[in-house]
Amino acid sequence: MDLLLDAICVVDVEGRYVFVSAAFERIFGYTPEEIIGKPMIELVHPDDRERTLQAASEIMAGQPKPHFQNRYVRKDGRVIHIMWSARWSEADGMRVAVARDITELKRAESMQVALHAISEAAHSAADLLALFRNIHLIIGKLLPARNFFVALYDEKKDQLSFPYFVDEHDSAPSVQKLDSGTLSAEVIRTGQALLLTPDTPVMRPRYNAPLDGRGALHWLGVPLNTQQGIIGALVVQSYSGEVRYTEQDKVLLQFVSTQIAAAIERKQTQTWLQYVALHDQLTALPNRMLFHDRLRSALARARRDHGRLSLLYVDLDKFKLINDSFGHDVGDLLLCEVSHRLKHCVREVDTVGRMGGDEFVVLLDNIGQPEHASIVAEKIRTALNQPFELPDHCLHISTSIGIAVYPEHGGDSKQLMRFADDAMYNAKKHGGNRLMMSDIPNQPAGSV
Repeated sequence: MDLLLDAICVVDVEGRYVFVSAAFERIFGYTPEEIIGKPMIELVHPDDRERTLQAASEIMAGQPKPHFQNRYVRKDGRVIHIMWSARWSEADGMRVAVARDITELKRAESMQVALHAISEAAHSAADLLALFRNIHLIIGKLLPARNFFVALYDEKKDQLSFPYFVDEHDSAPSVQKLDSGTLSAEVIRTGQALLLTPDTPVMRPRYNAPLDGRGALHWLGVPLNTQQGIIGALVVQSYSGEVRYTEQDKVLLQFVSTQIAAAIERKQTQTWLQYVALHDQLTALPNRMLFHDRLRSALARARRDHGRLSLLYVDLDKFKLINDSFGHDVGDLLLCEVSHRLKHCVREVDTVGRMGGDEFVVLLDNIGQPEHASIVAEKIRTALNQPFELPDHCLHISTSIGIAVYPEHGGDSKQLMRFADDAMYNAKKHGGNRLMMSDIPNQPAGSV
């Protein structure tokens, strides 16, 4: 009986095994009888075959390899890391090598590297999507992750979404409830990691059902657990019998999932804080800061492309009377409905912002002629003149709109805002419920 921990292998000039020691079975899973005569390269991990053949050529040319490392696929499908000490025997025409299993050492090193990489990604990623992409790359260095997705759960809305979903066969599922019966929902609901193989007797959803021709043969999911609770799940899956997941893979993914969950939660918090800082809390429209930032960007494009844009300053007529008569709660509901109608009156490339109170500003980007701004302003005035059906109240309002156009009314944001604001107050002085174009230099102001 061979008591050596390392395996001795002898390979002929064609790369076929001619001898292996008994320890070979412990490391690679194959008995000597099963492996003699087989090409060595068939056991090598597909991603490492090219450089392994290159190393073999160098050994046969007389260059010993005392510390060559590559990956093999065991008989049971597990990927193992091997360190070789190999040389060429000219007299025998054979490659003689000693193989040492360094899988656990490489796993420990990889985990430390992964934890550091996750921490770096949490700080450097610009947004959640960039973070998910980085996490995918990090996981892919630990275990096969060609098919990988992140499922996130919003407990308040009872919504399970898939913001990052990379799969060779399917696209991301739609938003679901937690009781949808999917595997990822089960991981989140129970808080337990789940490893499924073709032998596991369980029903799966369509996009990863083991009995489906397109279904995953191996499925591994772990919960994303934070101090606030479970926020989602990480999942890898394989459609090929060549890539299998094991209990060791489950432990590995669980180990890094805690830091990944913390990184996701931190990025979600940052994203929310950035959103709150740049949006009006009542209407969720861009606030003054974000609106001016978009206006400066639009002006830069207009100058570069010799284009034109317009500002519409929108103020509700006698809004104070509504607040005084029906209360601020009703007034807030009305402002929210006004914001919805404003957004439906403009294009996606345009911006509707709230300056405060009952004052809104609309940025019309890249318009053809000044008259186009007047057409949109009239559309807004007409839309806001329609009744507002609120709980227990039906309200009617009118609006005054001031219009300024770049470059006719000025070349910077301050000038345009001032001209649009002045035109709006001029519309109010004339009785409200109208739109007015700001003065164009050397021309009188006019009601439209």
